[in-house]
Amino acid sequence: MPNILIGRNDETTVELDSRYGNRHGMIAGATGTGKSVSLMLLAEGFSRLGVPCFLADAKGDLAGLSQAAGAPSDKLKARLEKLGLADWKPQANPVVFWDIYGKLGHPVRATVSEMGPTLLSRILELNDTQEGVLEVIFRVADDEGLLLLDLADLRSMLGFAADRAKDISSRYGLISAQSVAAIQRSLLRLEQDGADSFFGEPALELADLMRQDMSGRGVISVLAAETLIMKPRLYSTFLLWLLSELFEQLPEVGDLDVPKMVFFFDEAHLLFDDAPAALRQRVEQVVRLIRSKGAGVYFCSQNPDDVPGEILGQLGNRVQHALRAFTPRDQKAVKAAAETFARNPKLDVVETIGTLGTGEALASTLGEGGVPSPVQKVLVATPVCRIGAITMEERTAVRSRSPVGAKYDSTVNRASAEEMLAARAAQTRAPDATSPKGGHANDAEADAGWSGAIRDAVFGTKRRQGMIETVAKSMVRTAGSRAGQQIVRGILGSIFGGKR
Repeated sequence: MPNILIGRNDETTVELDSRYGNRHGMIAGATGTGKSVSLMLLAEGFSRLGVPCFLADAKGDLAGLSQAAGAPSDKLKARLEKLGLADWKPQANPVVFWDIYGKLGHPVRATVSEMGPTLLSRILELNDTQEGVLEVIFRVADDEGLLLLDLADLRSMLGFAADRAKDISSRYGLISAQSVAAIQRSLLRLEQDGADSFFGEPALELADLMRQDMSGRGVISVLAAETLIMKPRLYSTFLLWLLSELFEQLPEVGDLDVPKMVFFFDEAHLLFDDAPAALRQRVEQVVRLIRSKGAGVYFCSQNPDDVPGEILGQLGNRVQHALRAFTPRDQKAVKAAAETFARNPKLDVVETIGTLGTGEALASTLGEGGVPSPVQKVLVATPVCRIGAITMEERTAVRSRSPVGAKYDSTVNRASAEEMLAARAAQTRAPDATSPKGGHANDAEADAGWSGAIRDAVFGTKRRQGMIETVAKSMVRTAGSRAGQQIVRGILGSIFGGKR
C-alpha cells in the first residue's frame, strides 16, 4: 500500500498508511516548532496519491504549497542526507485558492436554502421554540415558491411571517412576534461576522473541491482564513456546512486504499474556543460519522486539549511537536499529550516533548488492523514545496490558471424571496396609489408602471433574472419540487438530530 513518509530516526521510519488516512489526525505543538511544515508534508503526500485536500490557512504560510521550493542550501542538503531522501526535488503542487470574502481566492458561498433550518438553528443558537418557528418559515417559503438564497431573503421572509403571523399560525402552527424578533437579532449577530459574504450564489459545488489535475494528483484547495479565523461563529458555520455537505453527498464506502478527500483545519483552537456547546457536539458527530464516507479530518493546534476530548478520541494519526512547560497549564498539557500516544517503553514521552527541537516530532500512526504504533521520536521529512508565504503576484498567477475561476468569481443575484415579496407588496399598493381625481392619464401611468414591474419580475431584465428563468434553474438545482428540498433538509436534520 502507498504510504506517506512522516519522519525517520536512526532505528525506524514512521509513515502514514494511506488505508487509514480517513481515521483522522492531529498535529500539535508550540508556535514555531514546525506544525505547518508537518501539515504541508501530509497534504503533499495525499496529493501525490491522487487525494484532493482542503486546508484552512490561518496565517497565510500554507499558500507556499503552490510554489516549488528553492535550491537546497547546505543545511537542507545535510538534513535530506540524514533523512535518506536522495530523490528529493523541488516541486509545486496543484493548488486552488478560496476566500469567503473573495479577496485572496475564489469566493465560497452557500445558499440559505441549502443550509436548511436545522443547521441554521444550531449556528444561530436558537431554542426549540425558535427553531420550530424557523422551520415554519422555511416551509412557508417552499409552499409560496419563494427562494431563500441569501440573508436578505431570509430577513424578508421573517418580516413577511411577522406581518401574516395570524394566517400562518392557523395553517402551520403558532409563531409569535417575540420568536421572530429573537431570530432576527441572532441573524444580525451572524451578519456582523460577515456572513453576507458567505450566503449567496453561485453556491460552492463540492465536486469542485474533489478534483485531480491532468497528471492524476489531487488538487489542494487552500482557504485564506487570516480574516475568517477571527470570526469564530462564521468559521464554525463554514466548517460544519462543508463537512455536512460532504457527508450527505458521499456514499458509504468504509475503508479504502486511499481516502476520497482529506480536510486540514489549522489553528483549530480558534474554532472551538468560542463555539457554542451544541455546535461542538454537532462537529463531533460529523467527525465520527464522516470516516465511513472515506473522508479524513486533521486538526492542527498548539495543545491537544485545544480540541474537545470527544473529538480528540476520534483522531488516530498523531504528530506532536515541542511543548514548553512554563506554567501549570502547560505542564498539564504536556502530560495530556503524552497520554494520547501508544506507549513506547524505550521513550519517556513527557520529558521528550519538552526537549524536541524545531523540525523534530513525536509521531504515532495506525498500523495493520488500525492499531496505533508505538510513539517514536523522528526528524520530520521536508516538503518539496516552498515553506512560507507567497507574494500577491504569485497568488494572482495561480488564481488566473484556476479551472473554476469563471464559475465562481462573478456573483449571481437571481430574483428570490426578497424581490418576489417586494413585487407582491407593490401589487398590493398599486390600487391605493391611483388618484380618484387623476383621470385616465394617471390611471394609465399607474397601470403602465405596475405592468412594467410585473413584466420585469416575470421575464427579467438585463441585470436580473426573472421568475420564469429562476423557476427553471431552481428545478434543476433542487430536483424540481418542494419535496426535493425537504428530502435534502431531512437528511441533514437526521444527522443533527432535527425534528423533521
